[in-house]
Amino acid sequence: MNFSNKTILITGAAGFIGYYLAKQILETNNNTVSIVGLDNMNDYYDVSLKETRLLKLNELASNEEKGSFTFVKGSISDKEIINSVFEQYKPEIVVNLAAQAGVRYSITNPEAYVESNLIGFFNILEACRHSYADGGTGVEHLVYASSSSVYGSNKKVPYSTEDKVDNPVSLYAATKKSNELLAHSYSELYGIPSTGLRFFTVYGPMGRPDMAYFGFTNKLVKGEKIQIFNHGDMRRDFTYVDDIVTGVINVMSKAPQANEDGVKYKIYNIGNNKPESLMYFVETLEKCLMEENIISEPAEKELLPMQPGDVYQTYADVDDLVKDFDFKPSTSLEEGLSQFAKWYKEYYTESIFAKTRS
Repeated sequence: MNFSNKTILITGAAGFIGYYLAKQILETNNNTVSIVGLDNMNDYYDVSLKETRLLKLNELASNEEKGSFTFVKGSISDKEIINSVFEQYKPEIVVNLAAQAGVRYSITNPEAYVESNLIGFFNILEACRHSYADGGTGVEHLVYASSSSVYGSNKKVPYSTEDKVDNPVSLYAATKKSNELLAHSYSELYGIPSTGLRFFTVYGPMGRPDMAYFGFTNKLVKGEKIQIFNHGDMRRDFTYVDDIVTGVINVMSKAPQANEDGVKYKIYNIGNNKPESLMYFVETLEKCLMEENIISEPAEKELLPMQPGDVYQTYADVDDLVKDFDFKPSTSLEEGLSQFAKWYKEYYTESIFAKTRS
């Protein structure tokens, strides 16, 4: 997609999806595109992984034929920083990926979710609103991350954006649903074109270490037992990060038209449209790790009951995505986990493997 002469603000730019999004835009656009990346670089997980992502983005932007990348360290919950970024750079497209992620962490650290996912998102909306002041052209499109977790324990599958989602089973899910409600009200009141994206279990190289597949891998490398909840009887619509980024870029390029109520507001699911069992996922991960000689044998598995906040199944209806953008995620689990295993082997050196195995 062509973003020539556009300034794009990506919050959470040092994060998993934010990094790949910025990378893809820089690689596929000329030097007239400008990306401003904002991230607070918190230590929710290994900061060195975030620093590596930023280093790669800066290296890419150093190519004179590529666009520019400007990094701002700060939190979206800091209103002064957000206002300063909007005033200085005047972004035309805003992609809000910054958030406190994770269902289980929201049970023990709820304040982090209120600060980032509610106050932070409110600050983004306010800055978008005021970008139109004094005759300014303002933000052309606000794209923001929601989550499949908003569907809670919906029995109807696949999950459709038309489904009622008023019964979240975690605080994380409640904050993401709140984002959608806030965005709708700001679109209604101030005409901000906004699109929410419900992501379904994103995985891939350079991913978040708090995600299950990453945690499983670390334990497999150490020869430790891995814990599988609901006795392995869970299904997830695992979505490879490249498919997520393609979906985000498609959506970025096309602000929503006014709906029947005159509101420029839209929600999409981005998922693989193919739920896989957790046990099959683990077996495929083990196979890919063995093919790369990262592990030599499968792990011992401890089967446990369902954890609080978890749901049995996620399954994305992506008909709207196909209809509006002729795009549907298609990376197979085997292909995606194979790419993750190759990266893991390269990033975590043989010397580290030796230490963790000893």
